[in-house]
Amino acid sequence: MDRSPLAPAAFPLLPVIKGVTTRVARAGYKTWDRCDLTYIELVAGTALAGVTTQSKCPSPEVEWCRDAIPLGRARALVVNAGNANAFTGHRGRAAVEAIAARVANHLSCLPSDILISSTGVIGVPLPVDKAEAGLEAVFAAAPCSWEEAATTIGTTDTYAKGAHVSAMIGETRVDLVGIIKGSGMIAPDMATMLGYIFTNAAISPALLQQMLAATNRSTFSCITVDSDTSTSDTVLAFATGQAGNAPVTSMDDPGADAFFAALQDLCRQLAHLVVRDGEGATKFIEIRVEGAESDDSAHRIGMAIANSPLVKTAIAGEDANWGRVVMAVGKAGEPADRDKLSIRFGATQVATGGLAVDGYDEAPVAAHLKGQEIVLGVDIGLGEGRATIWTCDLTHGYISINADYRS
Repeated sequence: MDRSPLAPAAFPLLPVIKGVTTRVARAGYKTWDRCDLTYIELVAGTALAGVTTQSKCPSPEVEWCRDAIPLGRARALVVNAGNANAFTGHRGRAAVEAIAARVANHLSCLPSDILISSTGVIGVPLPVDKAEAGLEAVFAAAPCSWEEAATTIGTTDTYAKGAHVSAMIGETRVDLVGIIKGSGMIAPDMATMLGYIFTNAAISPALLQQMLAATNRSTFSCITVDSDTSTSDTVLAFATGQAGNAPVTSMDDPGADAFFAALQDLCRQLAHLVVRDGEGATKFIEIRVEGAESDDSAHRIGMAIANSPLVKTAIAGEDANWGRVVMAVGKAGEPADRDKLSIRFGATQVATGGLAVDGYDEAPVAAHLKGQEIVLGVDIGLGEGRATIWTCDLTHGYISINADYRS
């Protein structure tokens, strides 16, 4: 597949996180000639936090992670691409258990210390023989770069996705690195497809979980490509504690606010990278909703706009059809008043008080829509609630990618 026109120029330079070692290998889950198994080893004592899909048909890997996350510790992460191992019954669960047992034996730790994710085709049991052969290969592989690890977890992604931020905890600088995959089946009710965050900070699992859950609500749960929530959505955060900072266990501790802000920045960057690689996408769209009765109401209205095929195809066609935005607001099921509604494209107000603005000139809107970065503003006019949602346009490319996905 061609690289997305919204992709960054290059993969960023990401620092080594002390206590984290990345390796990749080929297990052969599909016929592709590429690595499809990522193994990330973590130093003993690494803290764990995570959020997973709210799909009612989750993969056994998601269920495994849900059981492990409350324990708050991790020694390794295993991620395969090419087979989601979802909707595979007891055979899928057995494969997850076999992977965890093999890695735990390799590291002399508990199976519950091993986190596992899979992504790819749904309904095909993960072959245990390929999984075990892949693990033997990856154990023997040389350490690899963040870019190789990010590339290996991809499926229909057109580029590897990663980001880095830092923060000061007292006098100690700590780093946070994230890699993520996702391109389609993106409408997370928690996180996006598969995302992994690594930091050398010393932070308690409970506080890391609190921060990640809050960050998720304003980042990963504010993106959508196609309104489809995956069976496998997982975001995990690992803190190795190797930076040497005084451990952070409460939001009242020095440096907690700085770390939290850095985590939010990192997750926002990763979320945007997923939208920019939306299947067939040519435009990155930011939808700013204000004036709703509550923030939650604003979020739901924003998602209704972002998930509307009519809105998304109009933007793909660079058509300033603001009536479709009115439609999306109206169907959201949230409090709204037609005669108080205002809409703008970019810096241009197009409608207010239920009517097109006097002397409305479509030319500047048309010019805005020809760009790759689209801003759509909606003021409901009822209260103080606000939300920002990120999405992409809907093109023929999306249909082509998904019509041919299994082949």
